[in-house]
Amino acid sequence: MTDTTPTRPSAVDRFLAVVERAGNTLPHPATLFFLLTVVVVIASAVVAQFDVGVVHPKTGETVTSVNLLSVDGLQRIMGGLVTNFTGFAPLGTVLVALIGIGVAEHSGLIGACLRIVVLNAPRFLLTPIVVFAGVMSNMASEIGYVLLVPLAGLLYVAAGRHPILGIAAAFAGVSGGYSANLLLGTIDPLLSGLSQEAAQIVDPEYTVSPAANLFFMQASTPLITLLGWFVTEKIVARRFPDGNYGRGDEKIEPLSPAEKRGLAYAGIATVVLAALVLWATVPADGALRIAGESDVLKSLAPFLHGIVALIFVAGGLVGIAYGVGAGTIRNDTDVVNGMSKSMGTLASYLVLVFFAAQFVALFNWTQLGLIFAVEGAEFLKAVGLPKIPLLLCFILLTAVVNLAMGSASAKWALMAPVFVPMFMLLGYSPEVTQTAYRVGDSVTNIISPMMSYFALVIAFLQRYEPKAGIGTVVATMIPYSITFLLGWSLLFALWIALGLPLGPGAPLVYPAG
Repeated sequence: MTDTTPTRPSAVDRFLAVVERAGNTLPHPATLFFLLTVVVVIASAVVAQFDVGVVHPKTGETVTSVNLLSVDGLQRIMGGLVTNFTGFAPLGTVLVALIGIGVAEHSGLIGACLRIVVLNAPRFLLTPIVVFAGVMSNMASEIGYVLLVPLAGLLYVAAGRHPILGIAAAFAGVSGGYSANLLLGTIDPLLSGLSQEAAQIVDPEYTVSPAANLFFMQASTPLITLLGWFVTEKIVARRFPDGNYGRGDEKIEPLSPAEKRGLAYAGIATVVLAALVLWATVPADGALRIAGESDVLKSLAPFLHGIVALIFVAGGLVGIAYGVGAGTIRNDTDVVNGMSKSMGTLASYLVLVFFAAQFVALFNWTQLGLIFAVEGAEFLKAVGLPKIPLLLCFILLTAVVNLAMGSASAKWALMAPVFVPMFMLLGYSPEVTQTAYRVGDSVTNIISPMMSYFALVIAFLQRYEPKAGIGTVVATMIPYSITFLLGWSLLFALWIALGLPLGPGAPLVYPAG
């Protein structure tokens, strides 16, 4: 006789149900930005009625709110609708970077690199290599979710280990380590563009480089790899012990001769491109340096400002070289198709950016961002919370918000116009604030039902555990999330305490001195 007595949901399941319901009540991010734009317009009129003003910290002038519910305001809104969108800082950089990355992905280069990494992993290094491959996959946007995560499940099956263990390790690297990498990816220019827009509320001349967090990201990569290895083998593996899970039934196909030839061509192209970059940056009179500038970082300004172009060129040339060798690219039409395919994936992003750009532009026009920043900075000064605890609180706040709003760019578009100027007025650079945000945004991705690929990961688990659901994923990934939060926050605190540079030319304090 079957027991039909309903089981009482666990505390985790009840918590997840609350998070899921709360997240589901939020409108689509594009709709959210539209509604927030309406709120900004109304708020500008209300604040203007009360004649609220603050002293601009840079110019010393009194700043009051600009009323957009007026004839002038209406004309400004209508006249700026197009230019707000086309002039939105992250838009062009993301589009240009993804064109190059699209060629590399369409040619099969990225997939072949991931396969060769996991196929050649010794059994005892299987987990750290999978986590590391997940972290590195982020340079090519979200390909790690759709390729590496299911690939890791198959790899663990072939090794006689539980496939969910492999899926968990890969998911931890891809999503939990989203802001760790040895190289720059498409997310870097996107976030730096939003940070720059927010910083210019206080300082119109301030720029944020896409490489602003590079050094910290590089140091974070081995940390996330080691922490992911530890959690997988010491905690998660207890729930999913080794055994025979269809060994020999499923396997990852080795690279074909054509794919190996493609990798050889790609390797040659990479060496040639690296040599050209070194030739342009190492000599004092290099083509990508400022001649006569004694400060090395300042002299490399042309190179740093051209990071997006370098991503475009590298992705395109190396992808073409692989495609020619592997036979996946036979003519210029194949190259253009690869570029077009990457653009096709951005349809929803472009709609989101349109509304986000209106929100950011109107928020800046009203001067509300500066008013909130100055008043918020004064409040934080009165509280007297030390620098590092304050930034750690911001990491925690971001991690909590991420549970209900999964998009990194959408969250930062909302948070940056308030927190970047606020922390600038407290003496913290936009680069520091952006780094803290990226830590908090990454660590709870793996337990957030609102993360766009969360449902896909559930589907991968259900291949091996048909009853797997949200609770299964979160219960499996919570140890990673907690460990990453603690370990990454500690690294961030030590980094700031030691005064180490976050990236080339990225200051820790504002104004830089």
